[in-house]
Amino acid sequence: EKRKILNIRSDIEGVKDYYTYKIKNGRVYTDYVNHVAIISKNDLINKISYQQIHGELKDASSNVVLTKGTPAIKKKIKGSVLSLVQGASGNNYGHWLLEMLPKIKLCSENFPIEKINYFYTPNLNNFHKETLSILNIKNNQIIDSEKYRHIQADELLIVDHPSYYKGFIKDQFKFQPTWVINWLKDTFLPYAKKFNANKKVFIDRTDSLSKHCQFINEKEVSNYLSKEGFVKYQLTKLTFLETVYLFQNADVIIGAHGAALVNLIFCLPKTKVIEIKPITHTQTVFERLSSINNLDYRLIQTKEVNSDNKDKGDIDLPIDELENCFKSFI
Repeated sequence: EKRKILNIRSDIEGVKDYYTYKIKNGRVYTDYVNHVAIISKNDLINKISYQQIHGELKDASSNVVLTKGTPAIKKKIKGSVLSLVQGASGNNYGHWLLEMLPKIKLCSENFPIEKINYFYTPNLNNFHKETLSILNIKNNQIIDSEKYRHIQADELLIVDHPSYYKGFIKDQFKFQPTWVINWLKDTFLPYAKKFNANKKVFIDRTDSLSKHCQFINEKEVSNYLSKEGFVKYQLTKLTFLETVYLFQNADVIIGAHGAALVNLIFCLPKTKVIEIKPITHTQTVFERLSSINNLDYRLIQTKEVNSDNKDKGDIDLPIDELENCFKSFI
């Protein structure tokens, strides 16, 4: 059963309507990396299966189940299940907020959330669980797709992706619909957890395992910003609702490109933002979020670092450039 979602439309040019899909005895298989197969009887459903090869979205003819099949072990679920999975990206903070949680909102337009028995999700971390608890979704309603790669439900519920359409994911990610940002704000800002947060925020990414978008001269940058009244925050040390408050409360936010800046969603209009990223990195999603939220956004692009320093990071930020950008706000 395919039903149009009447009250939500994307403002991205050329985007079609959203739909929900209800499949009796429907199946989902995921390899937890690149592929999600939605199966009715023994037919793979092209429109709502998900597959990407080297970051490029493909149609269902590229889905892994057509060459390798599905595992023999299948978990049968009594009742209704909403699938939120889309490969490995579900563990990423940004993809969870901008793509998977909005599927719950889309589905709720045709199927009340309180009447859905289960939710098929990535393996959940604390931030996932916090967001779901606000939506009154309990832990015993979660089916872990890392543990159960292949399930069959009495009623399987699927929705269209909020923002992926075609091409490469890194290019599609910037096409965030305004409704998604507004819904996230409306849903989570009322629950922001107040703490003694500074108004000038420097996002510290040194807790990341990746050297991507890390400052080679982090100590120098940190010392300069400390003198200007900034406080460093590692978001892994905060709860999700404290993070919401940190961004809502901030006057100025400075940070390297990374998932933490997805929280620009929760900033108030006119908040000053400086994003720093290597010139080789072309993703513009934070510019889009800033535009939707009417933030005062600036970008610093740094030169490519030489290969000798890449094991330390890929951003070498001249302090005078940071100072000039920061002072331009005043």
